[in-house]
Amino acid sequence: MRARKFWISGQVQGVGYRQFAARVAREFGLKGWVRNLSDGRVEAFAAGSARLLEDFEARLRQGPPAGDVRGVEVEDVTKATTADVRIEGFDIR
Repeated sequence: MRARKFWISGQVQGVGYRQFAARVAREFGLKGWVRNLSDGRVEAFAAGSARLLEDFEARLRQGPPAGDVRGVEVEDVTKATTADVRIEGFDIR
């Protein structure tokens, strides 16, 4: 199992982006969370197979119909926090 963090920028708040990301992650069987940041971006943490994380990233880059994704930064997580390791399912924070 691998883990990655994603920071999505553009018109991604107030357009159902977190719900979109959570739905996609649940479809792929990923564990993790998604949340809004105060700077207007959305942050997501996801854990699963490398292939599923790549597919998840591709969908994050598309975003929901009402959104306008302009960028996605990705970082592999080698040392997840204790709280992240114990995640069951995929949550919206």
